[in-house]
Amino acid sequence: MTVLCLVETDAHGIRDSSLPALAVARALADSADSADSADSAGEHLAAAWVGVDAVVDGGSLALAGVDRGCAIDLGATAGYAPAAWARGLAGLATAGVGDGFGPVSAVVAAATDRGNEVLAHLGAITGLPMAANCVSASRIAPGRCQLVRQRWAGSLLEDAVLESPVALLTVATDAVAAQQAGEPGSASSDRTDTPASMAMSGPVPVPVPVLRYEPALTGGDLLVQAAESADRSAGVSLATARVVVGGGRGVGGPDGFTMLEELADLLGGVLGVSRVVTSQGWRPHRQQVGQTGTKISPELYLACGISGAIQHMAGCQGAKTIIAINTDPDAPMVAKADYAVIGDLHQVIPALIEALKQRGYR
Repeated sequence: MTVLCLVETDAHGIRDSSLPALAVARALADSADSADSADSAGEHLAAAWVGVDAVVDGGSLALAGVDRGCAIDLGATAGYAPAAWARGLAGLATAGVGDGFGPVSAVVAAATDRGNEVLAHLGAITGLPMAANCVSASRIAPGRCQLVRQRWAGSLLEDAVLESPVALLTVATDAVAAQQAGEPGSASSDRTDTPASMAMSGPVPVPVPVLRYEPALTGGDLLVQAAESADRSAGVSLATARVVVGGGRGVGGPDGFTMLEELADLLGGVLGVSRVVTSQGWRPHRQQVGQTGTKISPELYLACGISGAIQHMAGCQGAKTIIAINTDPDAPMVAKADYAVIGDLHQVIPALIEALKQRGYR
């Protein structure tokens, strides 16, 4: 049996958001040894990606415990085509990923906009149920998986059992840490069949073999295609940034975000905004942090002039450290922050920028 994990790529390789999905997929594959005594070695893990020219480091896949790579060839299809991606996964789930790997028992993806959409299409194609925003998954019997998943924007966790011949699930990217196969505490650390090349301190890992798969597409699979502009595909994304500088109504207007963008550049981060900012048309929706925007989990979230509505907090609660800059000491964001500066951001931010430049930040 094989667990198949969809990994998303960009010009630099596998996106960070796909690494937690690989960790949960590896744990699900390993859990099969306790669910089915006939398969004491667990299941295989295969990673699939779209594009034969995609930048994928086979050594990194090996470190994640991947046994086989699958490059889905969509031909001349340009951009992101969710139905076509799903058709490719459906074909692999039906045909398998190669001799000796057995049938596919689960398909896993990151709970990104693309991952959720593609697996929803896959569920529609196959007629199988899909579970979103999982934080763990284990096989308790053939065709039955024990899940823990986020509900209500991550404010609570749900224990559930997914009954399906092929489990379809997405993994919450802000709640699961990426792990290498053999890493202490990882699900595969006690696997007896894990090659030494996959261990953290072993020799350079041997890249995994890659299968090229060309699905049979229908005309309807290509009706929707989305091209990503160069400025959006380059650099750090809001969902994976280590530093996010957020701006809310207190910024005052479109011009006020210039200094926040400068601060984000100095810190090597990206700009995020609250919902009211996008509602006013000051910034595009793709920069919105919140329940109806992007969920973030940076090392540092600097919230400037943001009151901290519950919908916004649902999107930034994964941040390791929150610093709030606000004139209102009673603002919900100030109460939730680890540190707070009570003052006018139009005075605080320029002073902070100047201090960083004096310390050599450019």
